[in-house]
Amino acid sequence: MPATARRRQIGTERSFTPLPVEHPRPTAQRIAMSRLAILATLLFWASYVVTTVLREFIEHGGHNFRFHMEAASYVVVVTMLTFSALMYLLARHGALLRFRDHHRATRVELDEHFTDTEPPMTVLVPSYAEEPEVVAQTLWSAALQEYPELSVVLLIDDAPHPTEDELRQRLERTRAVPAAIQAQLEVPRARMAEALDAFEQELGEWQQTAKRQAARYRSTSVLPVPSEYVTEEQVAVLAGHYYWASRWLTSLAEAQRNEDHVDTFFTDQVLGGLARDLRTVAEALRLAVEAGELPRAHRMRQLYRRLERIFTARLSSFERKHYVSLSHEANKAMNLNAYLGLLDGAYRLVQRPCGRVLEKIGSAESEEAGEADLVVPAADFVLTLDADSLLLPEYCLRLVHLMQSPGNERIAVAQTPYSSFRGAGSRIERLAGATTDIQHLLHQGMTHFGATFWVGANAVIRTEALRDIAETSWEDGFEVTRFVQDRTVIEDTESSIDLGTHGWSLTNYPERLSYSATPPDFGSLVVQRRRWANGGLLILPKYWRQLQARRRAGEQIRAGEVLLRVNYMASIAWASVGLLFLLAYPYDSRLLSPLIIAAAVPYFLTMGADLRQTGYKFSDIFRIYGFNLILLPVNLAGVLKSLQQGMTGQKIPFARTPKVKNRTASPWLYVLIPALIVVFSIFTFWRDFSQQNWGNAIYASFNAFWASWAIIAYIGLRASVVDFVLGLWQMLHTTRPRRRDRQAAAQSTESKDRLETAPELDWRLVLEEGRVAYREASQRPLSPSVRRHRPAADPALASIGSAGPARHTRIRTDEKELAA
Repeated sequence: MPATARRRQIGTERSFTPLPVEHPRPTAQRIAMSRLAILATLLFWASYVVTTVLREFIEHGGHNFRFHMEAASYVVVVTMLTFSALMYLLARHGALLRFRDHHRATRVELDEHFTDTEPPMTVLVPSYAEEPEVVAQTLWSAALQEYPELSVVLLIDDAPHPTEDELRQRLERTRAVPAAIQAQLEVPRARMAEALDAFEQELGEWQQTAKRQAARYRSTSVLPVPSEYVTEEQVAVLAGHYYWASRWLTSLAEAQRNEDHVDTFFTDQVLGGLARDLRTVAEALRLAVEAGELPRAHRMRQLYRRLERIFTARLSSFERKHYVSLSHEANKAMNLNAYLGLLDGAYRLVQRPCGRVLEKIGSAESEEAGEADLVVPAADFVLTLDADSLLLPEYCLRLVHLMQSPGNERIAVAQTPYSSFRGAGSRIERLAGATTDIQHLLHQGMTHFGATFWVGANAVIRTEALRDIAETSWEDGFEVTRFVQDRTVIEDTESSIDLGTHGWSLTNYPERLSYSATPPDFGSLVVQRRRWANGGLLILPKYWRQLQARRRAGEQIRAGEVLLRVNYMASIAWASVGLLFLLAYPYDSRLLSPLIIAAAVPYFLTMGADLRQTGYKFSDIFRIYGFNLILLPVNLAGVLKSLQQGMTGQKIPFARTPKVKNRTASPWLYVLIPALIVVFSIFTFWRDFSQQNWGNAIYASFNAFWASWAIIAYIGLRASVVDFVLGLWQMLHTTRPRRRDRQAAAQSTESKDRLETAPELDWRLVLEEGRVAYREASQRPLSPSVRRHRPAADPALASIGSAGPARHTRIRTDEKELAA
């Protein structure tokens, strides 16, 4: 059963209107103020170093060693924090320049471009333990893309045979989603395909008639009607089809659930927005008839094809865990890699002792494809889309048009950094959404300096580039290809470096065309932010090697690119450590100066202006500061995990962000440390106040107030106590079974196996894999060591593909034929 809607909190957003697709064009004054903010930050920081630190060393050279170390560490901390603020200002300035110079492609340009080219695209939606309703919205937003040759594949990564009823029912509902959407699209698809065929047939007959008339009246002054024009009746018929499509989408939107702000966005902006757009085209056609200015036949054909493309997506699902020949590593990267490795292939399904294996017998267009059990079509482009993200209908059209424009042949990844859903029902989701919208702005600016990073929620990727960075290895006797690296949990960041090493570039399209959910509670936010903080330090050496290779090749590298990339990968580490030092260590008051505060003022003023520009409050800069204080232990945990992986060489398990309607419990340590920050800040205030160290006292009181505010507003006092007590209780009462109990359980299991299994030699394992094992007499020849990999016969395998032409993903499920 779907969970109930979350109760709205006080102090959340009331407006559900999203930010406009196009960024407002910045004025010359705003760009000038952006430059001034950068210069002011540099000037105030340099003035502080000269007038405060160096002056103290020159005038009081006899200070003890402790003061020297304090001064050095304080300068390092302040410089790191100032550098991050400066990178914010630099990226923001680049974004303003991009918004000023951006010229949006017209609808005619888009339709004209895709008249002669139809590069196939496959949309991959990795899903694990997602609510079927959430998956359905994502698939609908992908299926309604106005793009030719579109395949949408849901990559289900759940355990294929769950034992719990709730999990089994959810999996069955998730498997049914693609087929249900395909069935609903069949009615408008058939109507629009028939309308296009009828128009082209009528147009062809009319053009033949016009040619005969032209030959007949060639020697006279009477000229026939030019064949490139159409009649008023034909335009009216086309307008009727657009009206019908608009009404169909409107009725579909009205039938959707509306429990929260994400549902509202889906119905109003994805379905409703496309319906309004089609209705506008219909009105324009009607007005053209009234004005007597009819579109030409070529344009009419483009408008018909637009309707056909909207409803012709092919949907299917795929589950890699049904096949032992594919990697089962529990992360999103390998879920994507499993299907990417199958592109443009025809496969035979073979039953081996270890389980089901996919054997390639040819390409998707080869003659062997007719005899294959599974056919995966080729794709020039791949769109990766998280299962909690939504796209506006022109996303694929505009990004592929950009990538195929002259001069952009080496763009490997194009994306629009996702924006947040407005109307958040919790305070922490609203504030996390504010940071998301600010990050969208910064990513746009990084593209101006050539420092784009792939943001994994959504991206259009050129398959040629993926093949360039592919790495092949052998795991359990099967070849595994990695297109997207899974060495770290931020696989998109590392893949960005790999693409740059092979001469590819990445870009952010300067519009808002994608949206993704932000965690609605502190527990789920902890999982997300801890994952984001983990991995950046591990990727830095790879980026350094890439820079050295590019310099040896004679490539000119911009300083802005290097600074922004390094800041993106390492700023969480040094900002967290720097903030920890400022909170914990009582620095000498002589090191404080108004100049260092002045160096931070441009950063806070511009961020406040950006928040107000994106529909938030200027005062949210202080709430974000408190928000970052309570996330300090989370970020530090992610950094420590990176160091642990760097020293041990072991992969860190991928932790998916929970997406549930009810609250996610927080680990007890992450609710305890924010409380300790408040207590320590109060103690620091009392100590510095009594010693008349006014600067440190003011800073400590500021931290105590906003950290307390963040705990109350974003975690909740009651939730903090519950999570702390529950976590402590589980830690103290977690017991391991005694050795005697374990032995008894093992003996019981062994006895049961002896009763159920006849001691028959498994000859297939001996001949095929060189192992001696025994099998059950009543079962297929599988050894106990590999029995867990063998999925049972499941009619739900039919959802992996849909019957149809060879280009469609399809699979046979005749178990007797497979056994043969």
